[in-house]
Amino acid sequence: MSLTTISVRGAREHNLKGIDIDLPRDALIVVTGLSGSGKSSLAFDTIYAEGQRRYVESLSAYARQFLEMMQKPDVEHIDGLSPAISIEQKTTSRNPRSTVATVTEIYDYMRLLWARVGVPYSPATGEPISAQTVSQMVDRVMALSEGTRAYLLAPVVRGRKGEYRKELAEWQRAGFTRVRIDGEIYPIEEAPALDKKYKHDIEVVVDRIAVREGIETRLADSFETALKLAEGLAYVDLADGVVPGRETEEQANNKGGAMKGAGLPANRIVFSEKFACPVSGFTIEEIEPRLFSFNAPQGACAACDGIGEKQLFDPQLVVPNEALTLKQGAVVPWAKSNPPSPYYMQVLASLAKAYDFDLTTPWKDLEPDQKMIILHGTNGLPVPLTFKDGRREYTVNKAFEGVIGNLNRRMMQTESAWMQEELSKYQTAQPCEVCGGKRLNEKALSVKVAGTDIATPVQMSVADAKAWFLALDAHLTPQQSQIARAILKEINERLGFLDNVGLDYLNLDRTSGTLSGGESQRIRLASQIGSGLSGVLYVLDEPSIGLHQRDNDRLLETLKRLRDLGNTVIVVEHDEDAIRAADHIVDLGPGAGVHGGEVVAQGTLKQILKAKGSLTADYLTGKRRIEVPARRRKGNGHFIEVKNARANNLKGVTAKIPLGTFTCITGVSGSGKSSLTIDTLQAGAARVLNGARVIAGAHDEITGLEYCDKVIEIDQSPIGRTPRSNPATYTGAFTQIRDWFAGLPESQARGYKPGRFSFNVKGGRCEKCQGDGLIKIEMHFLPDVYVTCEECHGKRYNRETLEVKFKGHSIADVLDMTIEDAEEFFKAVPAIREKMRMLNEVGLGYVKVGQQATTLSGGEAQRVKLAKELARRSTGQTLYILDEPTTGLHFEDVRKLLEVLHRLVEGGNSVVVIEHNLDVIKTADWIIDLGPEGGVRGGEVVAAGTPEQVVKEPRSFTGQYLAPLLGR
Repeated sequence: MSLTTISVRGAREHNLKGIDIDLPRDALIVVTGLSGSGKSSLAFDTIYAEGQRRYVESLSAYARQFLEMMQKPDVEHIDGLSPAISIEQKTTSRNPRSTVATVTEIYDYMRLLWARVGVPYSPATGEPISAQTVSQMVDRVMALSEGTRAYLLAPVVRGRKGEYRKELAEWQRAGFTRVRIDGEIYPIEEAPALDKKYKHDIEVVVDRIAVREGIETRLADSFETALKLAEGLAYVDLADGVVPGRETEEQANNKGGAMKGAGLPANRIVFSEKFACPVSGFTIEEIEPRLFSFNAPQGACAACDGIGEKQLFDPQLVVPNEALTLKQGAVVPWAKSNPPSPYYMQVLASLAKAYDFDLTTPWKDLEPDQKMIILHGTNGLPVPLTFKDGRREYTVNKAFEGVIGNLNRRMMQTESAWMQEELSKYQTAQPCEVCGGKRLNEKALSVKVAGTDIATPVQMSVADAKAWFLALDAHLTPQQSQIARAILKEINERLGFLDNVGLDYLNLDRTSGTLSGGESQRIRLASQIGSGLSGVLYVLDEPSIGLHQRDNDRLLETLKRLRDLGNTVIVVEHDEDAIRAADHIVDLGPGAGVHGGEVVAQGTLKQILKAKGSLTADYLTGKRRIEVPARRRKGNGHFIEVKNARANNLKGVTAKIPLGTFTCITGVSGSGKSSLTIDTLQAGAARVLNGARVIAGAHDEITGLEYCDKVIEIDQSPIGRTPRSNPATYTGAFTQIRDWFAGLPESQARGYKPGRFSFNVKGGRCEKCQGDGLIKIEMHFLPDVYVTCEECHGKRYNRETLEVKFKGHSIADVLDMTIEDAEEFFKAVPAIREKMRMLNEVGLGYVKVGQQATTLSGGEAQRVKLAKELARRSTGQTLYILDEPTTGLHFEDVRKLLEVLHRLVEGGNSVVVIEHNLDVIKTADWIIDLGPEGGVRGGEVVAAGTPEQVVKEPRSFTGQYLAPLLGR
């Protein structure tokens, strides 16, 4: 084969059925198909895994031990592979020190820029401070008009207490004859006795000069002497007049109000061979890139160690339910102390008596100053505290430290890890009070480029930072501009790439752990374009996640640019725009799981549209489609209203959500959808309805929650982080399956209890592999090998447990069944059958009952959670909140999901969905569209109403893209 194609033969990874396929190189290839049809198995587990494995195998054994090696995929052979890079949805890093700026290397270039062209300013005077050579000092003095008389002074003591008798004697012995003490010049032998209780300024007169030609050598010697005496500082004080130019500066400063050169006499020129402020003594030893690193001790703020925030006790968590009284336990950490302490109640009773409040008054009705005293103490003022000790009652006068003071003290004093963990539940991250969240110390922040410290652009959004750096060159001197040119090119390019992938709303100091999977994937994509590699195989997993249709075009342009650099780009994607933009499409199916794993169609868009039996083709041609509902529900007449929401970028948003409807929260990426729905509505509702201890985003109030009985958030976080978690354990079906097996006659005869059928505890599991079914063998510099346990042959249970069978199947066989098979198998057991039916209905019939949670995608995990909630008996008053439930779903899967969600609404419940998928939005009863842009230019309600009403709002980007669908 020539190197124009990637040729895959006999791919059998997971559910792939011996696929043979040829993919064009240097092309944009989209792999699509139903969820679970084998897209990731082909793209990631076969093609990427083999490309990565071959590249790593080419390295030395020494290098291989540091790299995670891929298992050899189950494929006969692959030709035409390049070194492979995968860009998946996983969040880049949970480390609080990792930010958008550090991940993209923008911050590394910024540190270099500030180190090379930055000018240090004195925090005390606001004046620039610079290091000078002796030659520069001489030139500065020689530039004064001829005949100017001046003193050259060494400031040996600046604002320090003491008598200095010994020092004066030493300077006299060294040959100096005059000193200036506190502004007065004295012969050194006549220096007055100094009061050691007061601060003094002493300058040694090193030389008296009159500016004229030929004194340069003498002046240089005098400067060297003065600098040695005063540790790098020297003053030149003019005998008469002021420093030329200083008078206009003084006048300008006086007009502006603040004295810029505060403390600097008008007749003085200050020279320093270090970066040192002559007035305050503030010094910077060296200006190097590490000074601007918040991960290095030279630059990090000492108070927060460069994190920018501290864990502090939060009143919202200490008193989560303001409707409770102190007697009912409003102060949770005191009410829940184990065992409950009568001491705390006696303290509160004493405070109530002293400050005239009642323990039976709800917290929300207490006066602000009463709440302040309970939480933060009496500020050192003693109060009478009455305690009972057995029958004896006694009163002591002492200051009360406050609930939060008490928690702080206990946190500092305890050595118990359990107690620290328990107390930390009442803490939240709050900006560091020293650096104000900037992460850097005073020295790093005193260095400025164009009058701006390094933390200011970092706190901007990508779009604002891009504009700031593009305009920067105009504010630099010609020399600075020459030094900065190459650095600015790199910074501007990287900011441009972030802008192109639709991340212009992200702040550069946003921590990586707070990014969604789609955002972190697009950041890595921007970094890869920045690296400018060619001849590489890139494999991407749904890069369009979290992107509004408006931003899709920019993303596709980015992918084409990556291809045009000479790379092969394989994208697992369901987005219609991406499929239509691809050079080559691979459609897998025809079904999911065991019913998939085959190539249904492949080729150009034109070839795909003509393919028979392709669900993708049916939706692209319009043969199948998700219909617009004939009517929109009006709701049950009640509303939830979020008033004046201000979390993150929200600008005092007030939004009404009609209950008993299907509501979509829409808007461009970064417009504030999650801030309103998850951070404010869900957190606020969870506090009230579920009694959750969470912090809600800033808002005034949420009304209408009394019409709901609970709130359920269904997100895409994994259902479990260990291979022991699976759909059966998560939904609770496994408990019922174990109970069923324990109730069989064979189990009864043997005395087996449900625990016998668990692979997590001793008894019934195989002890050789401890119920894993696999044994891990570490191979040092080769990849770890997982071999099937030879004792149980991967069945997880010991022989005796497997002898108990129902309809000829052991519990291991049940775990190996697909969910649709299990539904049929347990049709006579309603409790198990219902759970399996719900999993099947949300489109997970192809997943195995015991499939490891770690192998489920985000979309699959979300649907397992949805099925668990659906299996519960509905109250008809539940508020369901979902965050982009269509992630990872094909058009057909979206149709099935919508049926389930609309059935929830038909049952009287309310469903609120954050969504970009137009097929979901067009079926909504109500839309709240945020925007108009992302980040600081978003955070407002652009439109609210039915889809038909939103389409009429000219500012709504969602409306513009929705209009053609409603018109069909």
